Amino acid sequence: MTDLDEIDRKILRELVRDGRLSNLALSDRVGLSPSACLRRTASLEKAGVIAGYRAVLSPEKTGIGFAAYVTVGLNQHTKRAQEAFERAMRAAPQVRECHNITGAVEYLLRVEAADLAAYKHFHTEVLGALPQVNTLTTYVVMGSPKDERA
Repeated sequence: MTDLDEIDRKILRELVRDGRLSNLALSDRVGLSPSACLRRTASLEKAGVIAGYRAVLSPEKTGIGFAAYVTVGLNQHTKRAQEAFERAMRAAPQVRECHNITGAVEYLLRVEAADLAAYKHFHTEVLGALPQVNTLTTYVVMGSPKDERA
């Protein structure tokens, strides 16, 4: 694990807010010279603390009008069943996140689709067609007062 000091944490906070921030603006916000800030940022990248930079897309502008979290219970608790399910989720563009979790079910998915009809098709034709799937529960996102995913 990398030891992070307060300046590293400030750099990370600012980059999470705006990953396209110029080094000059970043250095000004965290109180470092541009060269020291660039060295710190490069060090954080090299250490893997900063794993990458992403664009945050507008769901409305990209045609996504429906989001849901779906819990998935498998009918077999084998490595083979999990691997097959995970392969199917990687191949499904509607699945934006797939998490293997503890509890009464094995997976939690974040699914995005154009609308309810598109989600129903995915639910029936993709998730419902997988032989490993035993139970599905859908939680429709009605609003997101806080969302810090990048």
